[in-house]
Amino acid sequence: MNGLLQFFIITPSLLAAAAFLSPKRIKGLREGIALVATGLNLYFALAYFGRDIYATVPWGGGLGLDFSLRLYGFSSFIIASAAAFSFLITLYSSVFMYKKEHPGQFYLYLILSVAMINGAVLADNLVVLLFFWEGLLVTLFGMIFIGHKGAYKTAMKALIIAGITDLCMMLGIALTYYLAGTLTISKIHLPMSFGASVAFIFIMIGAISKAGSMPFHSWIPDAAVDAPLPFMAFLPGSLEKLIGIYFLTRISLDMFQLSAGSWVSTVMMIVGAVTIILAVMMALVQKDFKKLLSYHAISQVGYMILGIGTAVPVGIVGGIFHMLNNAIYKSCLFLTGGAVEHRAGTTDLRKLGGLGKVMPVTFASFIVAALAISGVPPFNGFFSKELVYDGALERHWIFYFAAVAGSFFTAASFLKLGHSAFGGKISEEFKKIKEAPFAMLVPMVVIASACIVFGLYNSFPIDKLIAPVLGEHAQSHVFSGFPHNIMLVAITLVVLAGAVLNHIYGVKKTGKGLGAVDHIHHAPVLSTLYDKSGQADPYDIGMKLTGILAAGLWYIDRGIDWLYNGFSVYSAYAIAFVSKNIRGASYSAFIIWSLIGAAAVLAMMFGKS
Repeated sequence: MNGLLQFFIITPSLLAAAAFLSPKRIKGLREGIALVATGLNLYFALAYFGRDIYATVPWGGGLGLDFSLRLYGFSSFIIASAAAFSFLITLYSSVFMYKKEHPGQFYLYLILSVAMINGAVLADNLVVLLFFWEGLLVTLFGMIFIGHKGAYKTAMKALIIAGITDLCMMLGIALTYYLAGTLTISKIHLPMSFGASVAFIFIMIGAISKAGSMPFHSWIPDAAVDAPLPFMAFLPGSLEKLIGIYFLTRISLDMFQLSAGSWVSTVMMIVGAVTIILAVMMALVQKDFKKLLSYHAISQVGYMILGIGTAVPVGIVGGIFHMLNNAIYKSCLFLTGGAVEHRAGTTDLRKLGGLGKVMPVTFASFIVAALAISGVPPFNGFFSKELVYDGALERHWIFYFAAVAGSFFTAASFLKLGHSAFGGKISEEFKKIKEAPFAMLVPMVVIASACIVFGLYNSFPIDKLIAPVLGEHAQSHVFSGFPHNIMLVAITLVVLAGAVLNHIYGVKKTGKGLGAVDHIHHAPVLSTLYDKSGQADPYDIGMKLTGILAAGLWYIDRGIDWLYNGFSVYSAYAIAFVSKNIRGASYSAFIIWSLIGAAAVLAMMFGKS
């Protein structure tokens, strides 16, 4: 317990405070502290990797609120992955955040996020998990807030959406505690009764919201514009995917007995398929580097949810593997976008072009990551997607079709992005641009290399890290190596070739890479849907409904106030006036009416008793 608490939670938290409080006049000090913090975290993650440690401290007066931490194969895998990304992104940020506003706060929130993620992954008690889970809300709000003066609205939007979904998660946890009689995660194994299914759905809402799934996604594209770019590579781009899908896997395999024939499984697959299609269609038409990537960050979550939701071994392995792969290539893509912004001063694709000539290493890293996210062999994204395809097809062809269609539009949008930013003619103002600094290139190259290594040698992550998570669910299957279903591979290659042909057609038609998908954007039906999509933000709709509800409650409140302070007062005056007239007319009549009233009151009192 002491080691887990100290190395993974306390030490990063203290170093986060030290980075924030370090004097501004000492150049490089806070960057050095941040690198030490994330470097130590990576060291301890590797040192503890693969260990099986369970520790608990009684806490909460026997109510089951024990402070329990558990390190085992799956949690050590997630912590090591998060630690590696954290260190590389901190190295990248040491250059990107130089001379930017609020670097002290940025490193405070970054390192605290690492501590909170470690705590949430290690937690073996649902209340302890909630504590660290909610801690990430604070760092999420803070990292968006420091982007610029107008970022407050986006920070509040993220806080409200995440807060509401976390309330759903709390309700699910309370119901789980009622059904299981314990809050210890490793001791909960509920069959999918109706009550357990409801609890699962509520907890699932919190998990997929943290991962960035629809319909809880709308803050992410806004944050891509408002927040510091390393934040996008760090939290929504990689680490929130890891922790959200990690917990979704835990509830699907451990806490609840999810089966392929259950309605809960079908709901998960529908959410995954819808997220894939809608988010990638929005990414397709974006004209900003960061915003396009942000919608892909949402779309890729759909593959993870779809794979795990199949509740069949091949789909689950594919979903978990895609979680890891997405964190790899998505971080790389955001870092290439940051390099472009750092040198060109903009991520507007209408202004960019030809940067591949002056930023060749960044361009090469982008190409590798783009091929990986598009599912091109032999990169890592190809292998995880093929596993998800296999699992989806095993359940129903409609889910397979949604996944493959998503791959077509993913490839089409990255052909457009690469052509617009790095291809074509370079403008005069960008000809003197230099390659990104070395400290920014190293993380990009390392992560891009992982896209290749985890593709060619996928047996290591699949056989050593992911398959053991399934335990008896794996049923001695072999998921690594080249995909076993050659027919699905052939269909994938045809779809990717179609995306290339689509790009060639679009460029010839419009004469520019940015217009390569205009014929899709302006297609008769799609054009109308795109026009209306800007009005379909669930957050904005919710805020409008909240305003209507608030107005209705205000009128009800005014009505009740009038009843007590208006109607009752006027009634009292009227009664007094009538009583006065009666008394003035006949004293004996007043006495008689008073006695009649008293008798009526007594009759009502005795009648109730």
